[in-house]
This record gives sequence, C-alpha cells and structure tokens, in this order.
Amino acid sequence: MRRPKILIVDDEPDICDQIVRWLNSEDYSADVAHTGQQTLSMLANYEYPVVLLDIKLPDISGFDILKQIRQRYPDTCPIMITAFIDLAMSEQAMQIGAFDFLIKPINFNELLPRIKNALARFNENREREFETEDQQRRYSFGNIIGESPVMQQMHRTIRRIAGSDETVLILGETGTGKELVAKAIHYNSLRRNKKMMVTDCSTLAQSLIESELFGHEKGAFTGADNKKIGRFERAHGTTLFFDEIGELTIDMQMKLLRFLQERTIERVGGTEVIHIDTRVIAATAVDLKKAIQKARFRKDLFQRLNVVTINIPPLRERLSDVPLLVKHFIQRYSLNSAVKGISDRALDMLMRYHFPGNVRELENIIRRAIVTTDNEILQPADITFDTIEESNLFNGELFDRSLEMFMDLCEMEYLKHLMIRFNNQKRKASEFAGIDRTTLYSKLKKYGLQNNGE
Repeated sequence: MRRPKILIVDDEPDICDQIVRWLNSEDYSADVAHTGQQTLSMLANYEYPVVLLDIKLPDISGFDILKQIRQRYPDTCPIMITAFIDLAMSEQAMQIGAFDFLIKPINFNELLPRIKNALARFNENREREFETEDQQRRYSFGNIIGESPVMQQMHRTIRRIAGSDETVLILGETGTGKELVAKAIHYNSLRRNKKMMVTDCSTLAQSLIESELFGHEKGAFTGADNKKIGRFERAHGTTLFFDEIGELTIDMQMKLLRFLQERTIERVGGTEVIHIDTRVIAATAVDLKKAIQKARFRKDLFQRLNVVTINIPPLRERLSDVPLLVKHFIQRYSLNSAVKGISDRALDMLMRYHFPGNVRELENIIRRAIVTTDNEILQPADITFDTIEESNLFNGELFDRSLEMFMDLCEMEYLKHLMIRFNNQKRKASEFAGIDRTTLYSKLKKYGLQNNGE
C-alpha cells in the first residue's frame, strides 16, 4: 500500500530534514519546499493530503499560501507551524481554513496525532466527494422517469429552478417520488457539493423537536448536559429538506416561518442570533389548503413555502409512463437474475391497474417479481399486487379495477390454486374445473403458468 505523502514547507533545511526523517520512521513519505512559489508549483503537480506550512517564508506569506490551498485544493488539510507564540495569528490561521496550528520547536508526539487526524479528514473529504458524484448520477434529471405531458412540464420546472436558491414546495400523494424530486433539485444546484439534509417531520419527537431543529445551549433544560448543534446549523451551505411538512406542529410552523423571513435562528436557551445560509425544500402528501381551513397549517407559512410549487401527479394519471418505469426497474434490479424483460400480457395487467401506492408500489411489484420468478420474461403469474391477499381476495381494493381485469385476476388465482391442488396434473385439473385440456392449456399459457407437468 502506498504511504501517505506529506508536503513540508519551511525555509530552514535542518528543520525540514528532521521532519522528513521522523515521517519516514512513522511510515510516511515526504516532499520538501523552501519557498512559497515552489510550494504552489508542487501543489499543482501532486495532491498532498496534508501540508505542514510555515507562516514565515522568504517570498510569500504562509497565510497567502493557505488561502490558495483552501481555494484550489479544498480537500487538503494544512497544519500551520511558526516559531512565534501569537494567539491572534493562530486564530487568523484557523479562520482562513487551517486544519491545525503548531508552535516550534515541533514536538513530534504532538504532531503525530494531528497528522493522523488530518489524514482522516482528507479521506472523509474524498469519500464525501465520491458520494456527491454518486448522488449526482443517481439523482440526475434523467432518473425522474416519465415522458407524459405532465411529466415533461415537471421536468422543465425542475431544470429551471435547480440553479436558484428559491424555496420549493413539492406536493404529491405518498409514493409519487417527492424526495427523489427534492434530491434532483439539490444535486443539480450550486449546493450539490454538500449532502442534502433530510428531516421527516412525521417522525420527530414532539418534546424534542425544537432542540432537534434549532439546537440548544448547555443547561437549557433538564438533561441538556452539553451544547447541541441543530439541523439548521448543520445544514448551513446546503439544502434542508422537510419531508411531510404538513405534520409539523403549529408552534414549530411559526418558528420555521420566522427562519424563512429572517434566515436566522437562536438555540434553545441561548441569546445569540445565528445567521444560516440554507435552502429549504418542503414536501407533503397533505392537502395544505384544507389543513389551513381546519387551522392545522398556517396560511402565512404556506405562502412563504409556496414560492415555487411542484405537483407530482399520481401514477394512475400518467399510466403511459408505466412501460418506461417497468423497464427502468427491471434494469435496476435484475443484475443478479435472469430476468430480461416483461411480456405484453403482464405489462397490460400493469397498465390497467390503478396503483394506490403510486411509483413506489410499481417498484415493489417489479422487485418482487424478479426475485420470485424463474422466467427470463416476466409473465402475468409473476405479477402480484400489494393490495391483493390470498386470504382475502375480494377486498375493497379489488373492486376498484375494470371488470376485465377483475375477471383476469380471479381466473389467474383460481388456476394457480387448481394446479397446486392437483400437483400440475392437467387432466385431473381440467376435469375438476369442467373444461377440456386444450382450454386449460390456453389459459395457463395466457397467464404464464405453463410448467412441465402432465
């Protein structure tokens, strides 16, 4: 495994040689620069995870080098070193972006853990960068599947607003993909290099919700033994996504409204006004206009959130997108299976279904079919709907389908149980059902229930 390489920047050769020998003994490698210009040249040609940087250099100030490192090589962790004990200088270095600060003569017992911490931070930065790139691919506009007119209009809206910092309200039934749309907006925005923070308002404990969002000071209430940084502060510089915003309490709605108006917060038990730079995206399956009428949602908060509104249509209103979605899910989930596609008959069953669970339900149907089938092409027998249970076939959901589909589903379930009952012996099964074997063969083929029985 390649040893981590550290860049040492100091105009005193003896000190550099001493640090190099010590780094080699600790299984690190090192390069040396004695001037600012040499440092910049070396940084341009090699990615150093850690730089030991002297503040006093003969040509360029170490502070100026530090600024350029932060601008050009943000993953690199600079540790500033100086022979002068100056608290103001130390604070200046940390404000500019130094990872750490050391006083000469260097105590190697102090330097070692700081280098290890700096390397850990570099690796975290790099992992975050890879994660961000993966997220950008995963949540690209192309992954919001749909070519129906209503989806094309939604695509255009998302593309237009992604690069702005406007507040966005996403409305849609459960399972329509509201979080997917929120992530597509974030990972195509100027804030995409930081992970979007997600807050599910329906799962926040009511007694701790204010502390969770705004943080608290030590001693703010019983049990507050330490200061806590809330989600708003942690979301500084990125996007904060409020899922199920309609479930937020009235009191917290007021506090969120105040933040949207002023872009400041105060921790619980604190008096400091903290300015926060975060974009807010909210989503809900609740009809907010009805909630306002029932005094369950503030009208002024709705108006603040309603800068840009995206309405995601339920799948039953864009059934023409089902074939595209099915193809997408088969490609996504069939990597370790033999499934290559879906039959026309099975697809027709899906096209005539009303999908109360929306896209999420369709995804579950395809995933379930892929892991349970032996077919390369999915057949009607592989398609089982979330709302149909063998113990209660004639539930209310079943009657929400067309008569043709109702009859097909009943016939398919009957044939499944018939073949199980007679151990795939078609002669006995046809006699019991009161149909000839040719008709039975035809129906089994129709629903993809063929087998190697009699």
